[in-house]
Amino acid sequence: MLTPDLGNKTDGRFSDILNRFIRGAGVERRGQKYHRERLGEALREEIETILEGELGDPRIGLVNVSSVLLAEDGRSARVLVTVEGDDEEARRTLEGLTAAVGYVRREVGGRLHLRRAPELFFQLDRSQTYAARIDELLDRTKRQSAVGSRRSSAKQGE
Repeated sequence: MLTPDLGNKTDGRFSDILNRFIRGAGVERRGQKYHRERLGEALREEIETILEGELGDPRIGLVNVSSVLLAEDGRSARVLVTVEGDDEEARRTLEGLTAAVGYVRREVGGRLHLRRAPELFFQLDRSQTYAARIDELLDRTKRQSAVGSRRSSAKQGE
């Protein structure tokens, strides 16, 4: 029976791929990625629950947490939020969220039983605004091309 020499990097009996698999380096990183995604989703749900009902700051308006982007080391996270209202309302809401970041971090750490809760950074998620603008531009382009094609077909018919 052949047994791999785990200390030797270039073992003639096994390929490099098999040696990495035996050591577990590739498998561990894949697991970390999925763990980070699951933790990010759990953070999103808990933060949204806290923002919906537990914060009494009048600066914080109607907020939805769209996503949480966790850093690779898990020590920090960007929390992307959408705010109903104008830019002034969004600015005030971000001020309130920044003031409450310590409370939110402590609550999330306790509820998810984290040894060390990630440092939270709140940012506005403008992807919905950008998507609406792109749709508007595409509709305008379609209307202009439809009007242009009708004009060219009308000229050919004369």
